[in-house]
Amino acid sequence: MARYIGPKSRIARKFGEAIFGPDKVLSRRNYAPGQHGANKRKKLTEYAVQLKEKQKAKYTYGVLEKQFRNLFEKASRTKGVKGEVLLQLLESRLDNVVYRMGIAPTRAAARQLVSHKHITVDGKVVNIPSYQVKAGQVVAVREKDKSMEVIVNALSGQSHSKYAWIEWNDATMSGTFLHMPERADIPENIKEQLIVELYSK
Repeated sequence: MARYIGPKSRIARKFGEAIFGPDKVLSRRNYAPGQHGANKRKKLTEYAVQLKEKQKAKYTYGVLEKQFRNLFEKASRTKGVKGEVLLQLLESRLDNVVYRMGIAPTRAAARQLVSHKHITVDGKVVNIPSYQVKAGQVVAVREKDKSMEVIVNALSGQSHSKYAWIEWNDATMSGTFLHMPERADIPENIKEQLIVELYSK
């Protein structure tokens, strides 16, 4: 399963946002990477702005180009606003749902938990990070993995009422994906309309 494994702080500095989570490097050097990063004042073209937004969405959700394009095409075939549907499809990926439930501290860690068979969906082990979780499905930590340090640490002190589309049960270490989130409820700073414009060229 392909994924981005390069330097994350460099990517975060490129976008000027901590898209991979808290970043000490970004707080110290909040400017673009490279020799002239601090002095760059170049005005971006319309295409460059759209491309940058797409790249930011890809890195934020840990999706590579082909997967992202496939999701956009699926969003285009689905009833609704294209950009919003695209974000909903990204949000309903299993690795992202695990992250949103607080089972893992980052999306990368959530992806690893899924890949290593620590997560179940409706009682069955699912090890595909891109699995699309549907409304009403229950995502849980596998019974024998509930004492794993990384999971216990991630869940301690976590506010599980943060997302309106997820209902968490502390006793069973499981959460129900209630429905697709509304755009207003998705906290990511992504201008999805720019992505739609880019792919519509």
